[in-house]
Amino acid sequence: MCRNIHQLHNFDPPATAEEIQAAALQYVRKVAGATRPSQANQEAFDQAVAAVAAATADLLGALVTTAPPKNREVEAAKARARAERRYAS
Repeated sequence: MCRNIHQLHNFDPPATAEEIQAAALQYVRKVAGATRPSQANQEAFDQAVAAVAAATADLLGALVTTAPPKNREVEAAKARARAERRYAS
């Protein structure tokens, strides 16, 4: 999975529309193999981002869990610690 796409499910507060849109954009960029589409492909690219964002919002709304919501700051600290270990010299 693309490292720029982060887990959005089961956080308190829930994922925002901006976070969902950013994840959709990263996914479409990865699949398309382009950071920025050509003018000829811009409409198809934008439609794909909108469709993925809508599907993601639907998915997040339908998922059910019994686990307690995660804290964003705690998860970010864990990610930083993993990165430090990964990139330590």
